[in-house]
Amino acid sequence: MSRLSFQLLASASSSQARAGTMQTLHGQVNTPVFMPVGTQATVKGMRVEELQAVGAQVLLANTYHLLLRPGPEVFQHFGGIHRFMNWHGPVLTDSGGFQIFSLPKERRITEAGAGFRSYVDGKAILLSPEVSIATQRAIGSDIMMVLDECVPSTSSRDVAARAMERTHRWALRSLAAREDSPQSLFAIVQGACDEGLRKESADFLRTQPFDGFAVGGLAVGETKDEREHFCGLVTAMLPEHLPRYLMGVGTPIDLLEAVHRGVDMFDCILPSALAQQGTAFSHKGIVRLRRSPYKFNDVPIDEDCSCYTCKNYTRAYLHHLTKATEGLGWHMITQHNLHFYGELMAEMRQHIINDTFADYRLDKRREITVVDRDFPTKESLNALTLS
Repeated sequence: MSRLSFQLLASASSSQARAGTMQTLHGQVNTPVFMPVGTQATVKGMRVEELQAVGAQVLLANTYHLLLRPGPEVFQHFGGIHRFMNWHGPVLTDSGGFQIFSLPKERRITEAGAGFRSYVDGKAILLSPEVSIATQRAIGSDIMMVLDECVPSTSSRDVAARAMERTHRWALRSLAAREDSPQSLFAIVQGACDEGLRKESADFLRTQPFDGFAVGGLAVGETKDEREHFCGLVTAMLPEHLPRYLMGVGTPIDLLEAVHRGVDMFDCILPSALAQQGTAFSHKGIVRLRRSPYKFNDVPIDEDCSCYTCKNYTRAYLHHLTKATEGLGWHMITQHNLHFYGELMAEMRQHIINDTFADYRLDKRREITVVDRDFPTKESLNALTLS
C-alpha cells in the first residue's frame, strides 16, 4: 500500500494531462505542481513567508549537499528539516545521484555506491543507497528518492543499460533501507534515449512497492524533441494511480508540454538562475530586463501579475538593479518568476479539470515563448509574428 495518498481527479481529452491531489506527511498537494529548488535548505534569497506568498506547495532539498553540510546529525537534533528551516509544508529530497553525475572527474562509482571527497573538508565520502536513505530519513522529507546512476542521455546502449541495471539494484537497496519509515519513496526510471531500455526500466520498477515514479536521465544532453518523446513514452508506461515526476525540468514551455504528456511534478533552478541574469517570465512571454529598452520602461514585469514585485516595482528599476548586480534585483525577479510558475501550474490544473486543456495548450505555447514582446529584436519579432 502506498504511503502517499494520490487521487486522480481529472484527465484531459486529447491529452495525457491530469489533475490530482496527494496527501503527504505535511499536508495536501494539488497537482500538477512545480517545486522550488531549495538545495541547501533554502530557496536562493527567499524567506519561507515569501515562498508561501508565491504559492509554493512543496520544496526540494538535496541530499548530497545536506549530507556534507550541515550533516544528518543536525537534522536529527532539530527533528528534521521542517523545524530547522521553519517550513511547515511538504519537502522532497533528491538522492544526490544527479550531483554525483555532475562530478565525473571527482567521483568513482562502484556497486557499493559513489565515492568522492567532500567539498567542505576534503573527507572521503561513500554515498551508497543506504547512506542516501539514512540521510533522507534524518532530514525528514515527505518524499525521498532512490539513489540512481545518471548517465548522459546520449550514452551508448551498453553504457545506458549498465547504469539502468545498477539503478534497479540500488532501488531495491533503497527500499530495504527505508524500513518502517512513514516517508514516501519514489523510484527513478532510467534508460537514456533508448525505447527498449526505458520500457525495461519502467516494467521492472512498477512491480516494486514505490509510492511514485520519476523520469530521470532527461535534460542531460538530448534535444527538446527527444526529451518530449521519451517523457511521453515513459509516463504512458507508469501506473495511473501514482504520481509522476520529471526531474530537473524546466522552462514554462517545458512544463506545459510535459503536463500534456502526463507529468504531475516538476523542479528546476531556472526561475532563480535566470532571475540572476535579469530574465523574467510573464503571461506575454519572456522579458530580458538587462536590455537597454527597459531603462525607461515604467510598467511592471507583467501587468496581469499580482505578485509583490509586480505590484510595487517597475521594469526600469529592475533593469537598474540587474545592471548594477544588486542582489535585491535577483531576489525580486525570483519572487516574480516563482509566482508565475505557481500561477501557470494552477492555470493548467483548472483547464484540465474543465477539460479545456487541449485548446489552452495550443494558445499558451504561443504566448509564453515570445521574447521581449514590447521591445522585440529581429529574432523575437519573427517569433511574435509566428504567434
